[in-house]
Amino acid sequence: MERKLPIAREGWPFVVVPGAVAVALALLGRRVLALPFAAASLASLGFFRDPERVIPAVGNGALSPADGTVTSVDEAVDPFVGAAVRVSIFLSPLDVHVNRAPIAGLVVDTAYTRGRFVAAYTPEAGEVNERCTIRIQGEAARVTVVQIAGVVARRIVCRVTAGQKLEAGERFGLIRFGSRTDCYMPRGTTLHVGVGDRVIGGVTVLGTLP
Repeated sequence: MERKLPIAREGWPFVVVPGAVAVALALLGRRVLALPFAAASLASLGFFRDPERVIPAVGNGALSPADGTVTSVDEAVDPFVGAAVRVSIFLSPLDVHVNRAPIAGLVVDTAYTRGRFVAAYTPEAGEVNERCTIRIQGEAARVTVVQIAGVVARRIVCRVTAGQKLEAGERFGLIRFGSRTDCYMPRGTTLHVGVGDRVIGGVTVLGTLP
């Protein structure tokens, strides 16, 4: 499943199409008109980058499902996890937007919910925005990950379905152009991050599961 080219496959149309238009316009001598298309192609290369990661072997640890900044850490109740601690991660348009599994386990269920597109960093976004929920059963604990669309993000990509097995740090989807990812872990998890911390998907350990 790993690729040599560090670009998410969903991003290639956004890279190739404006790039081809830019080349065609340049060949026709319309270089000024070609510039915005070339810029769009280069911007898409940056946005859809999907670098390889060295996944740490951390016993009973839950990895960050996304790159970004931790905007909140609070207690919550999740239908799958039960009493939980929720870590919310905001992804700016400059962050890598590929999502990764926080733990190894079985995908029990995925659920897509249509909704609004308020700013992803606001507390209510997790309840009212368009989102996709992935529930993972690990050997010793359950974890829920929620992909949440934002003001600019209008496309959530989830590549997994119920019954699939994931390795810790394995890619499972992405969200286009600015978003938020929430990770619900069992209450009693020893957290290693706090509000304002920068995290790296598949690398940063959010917490040690109970």
